[in-house]
Amino acid sequence: MEPAHKEAETVVAAAAAAEPRGASASSGVVVQVREKKGPLRAAIPCMPFPVAVLCLFLNTFVPGLGTFVSAFTVLCGARTDLPDRHVCCVFWLNIAAALIQILTAIVMVGWIMSIFWGMDMVILASYKEQGIPQQL
Repeated sequence: MEPAHKEAETVVAAAAAAEPRGASASSGVVVQVREKKGPLRAAIPCMPFPVAVLCLFLNTFVPGLGTFVSAFTVLCGARTDLPDRHVCCVFWLNIAAALIQILTAIVMVGWIMSIFWGMDMVILASYKEQGIPQQL
């Protein structure tokens, strides 16, 4: 058992020497995590940062209004995570999300959803400004 134990220590030591500082010796596998988005979430357009902030502001005070405005940015060429869908389909998905937010705002669900939707718009816009790929 002694030689096998020494061999394992050598492999771990060699792996630790090859890794950059701060990485653990036991990690050797790179894991990539991707968020699976539903069609409504994937239809959120990647807009310019000021427009996204305006939509967040509108969604905060009038649930669904910012989402409704963002639907028209799709018609103006804003990209989404649904490249295989037609522009009109993505437009109507955003209109549906706005209607859901408006209709469920009475029970606070739509208002909360509307604020989170606006935050997602700002996050996507900040990715665009920083040059980070949209699909994370």
